Amino acid sequence: MKTFLRLLRFSKPYYHYVPEYAVYVFLFIVLGILNYTMLIPLMDVLFNTTDANVVKELPPFNWSVAYFKEAFYYHLNRLIATDGKFKVLIYICVFVFVCTALKNLFGYLSQRVLTRMRVRLVRKIRQQLFHQFSHQSLRFFQNEKKGNLLSTLGGDVLEIESSVVSSVQTIFRDPLMIIVTFATLFIMSYQLTLFTLVFFPISGFLITSISSSLKRKAKYSQGVLGNILNLADEAITGIRIIKAFNAEKVVNQRFAEENERFSRTLKNIQNQRELASPLSEMLGVLVIMIIVVYGGSLILSGDSNLTASMFIGFVMLYFTIINPAKNIANAITLLQRGLAAGERVLRIIDTPQSIEEKPGAFSKTGFDDHIEFRNVSFRYEEKNVLNNINLKIKKGQTIALVGESGSGKSTMADLVPRFYDVPEGEILIDGINIKDLKIADLRGLMAYVSQEAILFHDSVAHNIAFAAEKADPGAVARAARVANAHGFIEQMEQGYDTTVGERGSKLSGGQRQRLTIARALYKEAPILILDEATSALDTESERLVQNAINELMKNRTSLVIAHRLSTIRHADEIVVLHQGEIVERGTHDELMARAGYYKKLVDLQEVK
Repeated sequence: MKTFLRLLRFSKPYYHYVPEYAVYVFLFIVLGILNYTMLIPLMDVLFNTTDANVVKELPPFNWSVAYFKEAFYYHLNRLIATDGKFKVLIYICVFVFVCTALKNLFGYLSQRVLTRMRVRLVRKIRQQLFHQFSHQSLRFFQNEKKGNLLSTLGGDVLEIESSVVSSVQTIFRDPLMIIVTFATLFIMSYQLTLFTLVFFPISGFLITSISSSLKRKAKYSQGVLGNILNLADEAITGIRIIKAFNAEKVVNQRFAEENERFSRTLKNIQNQRELASPLSEMLGVLVIMIIVVYGGSLILSGDSNLTASMFIGFVMLYFTIINPAKNIANAITLLQRGLAAGERVLRIIDTPQSIEEKPGAFSKTGFDDHIEFRNVSFRYEEKNVLNNINLKIKKGQTIALVGESGSGKSTMADLVPRFYDVPEGEILIDGINIKDLKIADLRGLMAYVSQEAILFHDSVAHNIAFAAEKADPGAVARAARVANAHGFIEQMEQGYDTTVGERGSKLSGGQRQRLTIARALYKEAPILILDEATSALDTESERLVQNAINELMKNRTSLVIAHRLSTIRHADEIVVLHQGEIVERGTHDELMARAGYYKKLVDLQEVK
């Protein structure tokens, strides 16, 4: 119930629909019951039994069931005396038809209100989930499978919509309908009504047993679905490797095993869910048969004041409880899958953001003097990736980070824009700890080019002017020229309006990387972070782009990560990392003269 109520909170504010829905549901229930209670006078007219209920005088008004019953029969008999039984029969039939039409109208209107709620709730849940994804640190995505995240955003949210939200009508309307119907039945015959209440705990126990089993299986099935999506994503992303290693059979086998597990679980869930409806209907019909036997015995023995018409009306009105009871049984079983999905969604929503902005954080729109790493240590798991790093980068300098893979170069670059937070030590910009700055302002000072050329399924222009509210065509073209991308863009079918495909699939590796460099140039940030920015370029493009980058860095502070050491010979300072520690630093010539670790790296590359 706690999960259910939390999910419903996403539909706030409730005043948009709760009062309106309550009015429609109340009228729907009252008109529905009125239809069946009108069957009693209808049968009285048909079978000429109204003489037994003749009330010659209108009784004094009082708030009692007896008064309204006698008053109704008083007016009914007067109407029969003046218009005749046939006309009264027509009046009652017309009245029943009008009530039925109005009942269905209010039922439709209540459904429209719920649709508004449904759309609002699901939209807010999906938006909250995506907001959580976009604001989490990189550490969050290292600990979560992409398939599970996509399954939550897609499958789990749809499950909430189809089960939790769809159950709202049943949970709020049908119990009320049963309560009002039982109240009416109690007025008609408290003996029969009390007798029938004995059977409800039995059906409730059976349905609850089915529901608890369903929830366990639903949680398991959603986890398996996440594995399926993860396998599919890996297969699509790595299709070249799969084909190159003739691994289609292995990949298909893994997928088939997970798919079979999911199918078996889903089959069991569906079978159990479908059992709830016939079970509740069977129990309902059994109770009605018992009512007929018990009620008939009361009438035949003369121990009840029920007339034949009232007894038939009682049974028919009791029949109306079967559908709401079935709906509730279905809703309870269906709800379990939705609650399992809801728990997965809420788990992600409740995951604290490890990168948080301090209350009252400083605003900073310019870079004035230096960036400083002060006693910085960092770890992903248990082992430190960086150990006691101290480094000062003055404004306008180009600092190159070199070292073998895993030495901590990319980690250092990721710490500056707070992709991760520093657990030990601090990073300062112009003497201010970056944790004290507004995150948007901090990252606004930087342009970033990653080792992997990441593009979005959009036009060339929008990829270059990424995150800009309105792209400047002139600035886009200038950035593309500097990045040596303008030539191939102009040759594309629609030029700068050409869509690059998913992850830039329509472009070569070198073209993709040149667009990411153009994107960094377009931002015109005072700090550049270049993580292997030229690694995917051919020799000619690398030369042209490297020259452009060198010119660009003269007026900017740059942190450059490079495996290809020939590209950073002109850096103001080269910092050599080994196993997370700075082992050497200096210019290219100084480090070569020392004949230390840096020279070994250079010699190895020259041998290659």
